[in-house]
Amino acid sequence: MKKIDVAGAVIFNDRNEILCAQRSPSMSQPGLWEFPGGKIEPGETPESCLIREIREELDCLIEVRERIADATHHYPGLAVRLITYRARILEGTPRPKEHARLVWLPLSEIAKLDWAPADIPTVRSLARSSGTGRT
Repeated sequence: MKKIDVAGAVIFNDRNEILCAQRSPSMSQPGLWEFPGGKIEPGETPESCLIREIREELDCLIEVRERIADATHHYPGLAVRLITYRARILEGTPRPKEHARLVWLPLSEIAKLDWAPADIPTVRSLARSSGTGRT
């Protein structure tokens, strides 16, 4: 089974809303929601991967903070390890260069979206840490 390591950014704004990205029709799992990020390249840390990926995907510079979740999801023929980190934007305004759309939502609303399976452990971790308990 093929295995890949991916890093995802849970980007919070000044109103404590989270940036949610909808996968475009040209991506696998089109229409599902995810935390922006991407594949960790050889020799790259998850944190440096996120800085690179967010610059490429959203045209923003971010500061990566503490880790939120580290979970592996098994798809048919593929195991995806997703490591997510809290982050904030230092420069730029997010633009969906690869995604269908971006939305800022309060934590209490994110569980209502149809998330990609690999991102669900992060959604649950965020709900637990906030006390909302919704998944």
